Amino acid sequence: MIRVAIPSPLFSYTGGQRQVEAESESLAALLNVLDARYPGMRHRIVDEQDRIRKHIRFFVNGEMVERLDRALGSDDEVMIVAALSGG
Repeated sequence: MIRVAIPSPLFSYTGGQRQVEAESESLAALLNVLDARYPGMRHRIVDEQDRIRKHIRFFVNGEMVERLDRALGSDDEVMIVAALSGG
């Protein structure tokens, strides 16, 4: 089972859960699984052209990933990081 760390700006989608688990073969497919479970979440992570939003970063097993076609294994850990902004 893939463990997914959720950033605090997305806690409202997961009911406050900081970590969830899912099965998926790629990062793109994982986002679809998460969006099916937590409707609206995917749109906060990727834009209408299926590009990762500028304030979002993905780390798979500690390595930054910039492509949604990144393959995932059943023991992977995915961390979604949302950059904070403000003035």
